[in-house]
Amino acid sequence: MTLDEIAKELGVSTSTVSRALSGKGRIGEKTRSRIVSFVEEQEQKEGRNQKKQQRTHNLGVVFHDDVYTSGSFYFHDCLLGICEAAALRGYNVVVTVEKTNDIVNLRSIVEEQKVDGIILTRALDEDKALRYLVEQQFPTGMTGTCNRQEVIQVDTDNERLTEELVSILVGQGFERFALVVEDLSFNVNRSRRNGFYKALIKNGIPEREQLYYTGALKIDFLDTIISDMIAKKVQCIICGDDVISTWMMSRLQAGGYRVPKDIAIASLYNSSNLNCFSPSITAVSVPARQVGIRMGTQMIHCLEGEKYAQKSMMDYEILLRKSTKSKEI
Repeated sequence: MTLDEIAKELGVSTSTVSRALSGKGRIGEKTRSRIVSFVEEQEQKEGRNQKKQQRTHNLGVVFHDDVYTSGSFYFHDCLLGICEAAALRGYNVVVTVEKTNDIVNLRSIVEEQKVDGIILTRALDEDKALRYLVEQQFPTGMTGTCNRQEVIQVDTDNERLTEELVSILVGQGFERFALVVEDLSFNVNRSRRNGFYKALIKNGIPEREQLYYTGALKIDFLDTIISDMIAKKVQCIICGDDVISTWMMSRLQAGGYRVPKDIAIASLYNSSNLNCFSPSITAVSVPARQVGIRMGTQMIHCLEGEKYAQKSMMDYEILLRKSTKSKEI
């Protein structure tokens, strides 16, 4: 900005601006500070705008640090989809892993302009990474949902699919359930919980007779949970994902329980290993790779100034298998 432009913006004379910036001549400290602060702010904005014009053709993908231990195929398949979409448009993918509410790596990537856009793979209740990216007005996407209109979102309706699965199981004669999900600070788990209770209310199933387990689940603790379920006459276990289902089925069979005769089991996310058990496990098939492809595609459309969908909801399929075969069938 020129001296005249600064003076006009702040409502002072050109000579006052000149004295403030040169440090020469008489000028009030308050006025000088106001002018200097304004100029510094404008320089920072111009610097950011110049950097925005320097495209890297890189997409950043941020995983939560439990990706190392969760073992879920969902994030792996999402990443493959993002990479596939990126490769088709000549983009590269940069992956970083952050701890909950620790954005050191993310901040470095953004401030050093290493990527053109960021894709978050999980949505937290109070997400520091999401808040930072929105404040920076940085192009942001999420394989999940949030209440930020600025963020490109691709997800499956986890509340609806949970409600639908539980309703189907109620129709098969099950009335006493146990819902097992992990950390409720993640939006997806709260959606699953909400769908579970909506199905109970919809089908007239008493909520007080249902069990609910949440938190950082460990395989060694599952035997205690299973004993509690059996003692309280649970008929069907609803697991939040394929990893919990795999652990649960393994411990049930190790304990000598007959599935589904003694207790049934179903998963809110399917992966290939759930069909390898005998009996195979009922699950909801979510097209994780297609979620990644859609996310990567919409992000690139946004970056290229093309038309894109701010929010996309992917279809799902409920796979009824032998683990929930009712006694009447």
